[in-house]
Amino acid sequence: MKKVFFLLLVVLLSNWATAQIMDYSIFDKKFNFYVANDLGRNGYYDQKPIAELMGTMAEEVGPEFVVATGDIHHFEGVRSVNDPLWMTNYELIYSHPELMIDWFPVLGNHEYRGNTQAVMDYTNISRRWTMPARYYTKAFEDKGITIRIVWIDTAPMMDKYRNDSATYPDACKQDLQKQLAWIDSVLANAKEDWIIVAGHHPIYAETPKDDSERLDMQKRLDPILRKHKVDMYICGHIHNFQHIRKAGSNIDYVVNSAGSLARKVKPTEGTVFCSPEPGFSIISADKKTLTLRMIDKKGNILHTVTRNSQ
Repeated sequence: MKKVFFLLLVVLLSNWATAQIMDYSIFDKKFNFYVANDLGRNGYYDQKPIAELMGTMAEEVGPEFVVATGDIHHFEGVRSVNDPLWMTNYELIYSHPELMIDWFPVLGNHEYRGNTQAVMDYTNISRRWTMPARYYTKAFEDKGITIRIVWIDTAPMMDKYRNDSATYPDACKQDLQKQLAWIDSVLANAKEDWIIVAGHHPIYAETPKDDSERLDMQKRLDPILRKHKVDMYICGHIHNFQHIRKAGSNIDYVVNSAGSLARKVKPTEGTVFCSPEPGFSIISADKKTLTLRMIDKKGNILHTVTRNSQ
């Protein structure tokens, strides 16, 4: 009898851990947009069903755009904008009508293995791929809410990529100090209600990747972010969901999970939540609250990150 009760309790707790979205009114009168990354490989793994879920939910959520945090075409680079893999990895997989909105990407390490100029040139080919530069910023205003997003180019910030000129021949050519100075200047002048910085690589978060990646990001990028009003730093790269708060920093560090091949995670110092589930995130904003909801491939809300205005 005790065993049966224990099993029932486990089932109940597992159901409480996630909550499928049943009431979409939580997105009403909000500025909504998606976060997605690692979406290529010709629709392998969970990408196609996740894409369909994103499209179906978009009918209710009404996202304004998608922040695509790298490795959108998850293969060994691209030779030109005429490469058919661009179609099979992006345009066809994410073909739901409600996803025919602007996708604002940054470069991931997989894009850096190929022709990174072709990645940017694609903005002239696709009606929705919008990437004016390797790093850029844009302010949005809707319903009286202002949001600034700063898209940054993280691969050149790490010596692992800068020094491997055979695999990443373009990373070492980028002016790291110029980009860091630009980030500092943009954030110093940002006056919007909410400020989000989006890159591909995590600053913190447990990862099977090389530790030197995080150490370089902590040394070069994080001190600049901490100087300014930054609400969230959002990234991808490591194929899982993570939310971290670090002592001495007022930033929510968020890792968005992959649309493909999610990986297990372990809590690290400052971890609030972590999950190996694949999926995407929805960000909603009004004047008082900025909310990021992590969504798994079944449409469950796994975790919510909430920021309140000062």
